[in-house]
Amino acid sequence: MLGEHHELHHEFPEHYDRIHDLKMNDAHFRRLMEEYNELTRDIENLEKQGEPVTDEHMEELKKKRLKLKDELARMLNA
Repeated sequence: MLGEHHELHHEFPEHYDRIHDLKMNDAHFRRLMEEYNELTRDIENLEKQGEPVTDEHMEELKKKRLKLKDELARMLNA
């Protein structure tokens, strides 16, 4: 949704320190987080700019982001 923030620290504020620790010490977590952040920026830019994009494409981007978010959440809670 337009105006919502989906950065990992906003999604999991209770894990702020854990996110930082994993980002600094776990290359796999860092790569997934970078991919998640890039998708988030792409989605937000498409929403803000009103770029012509199909609903199916936007849905695909959001599903990819959700899959990454689920995997990152598993790592945070491990």
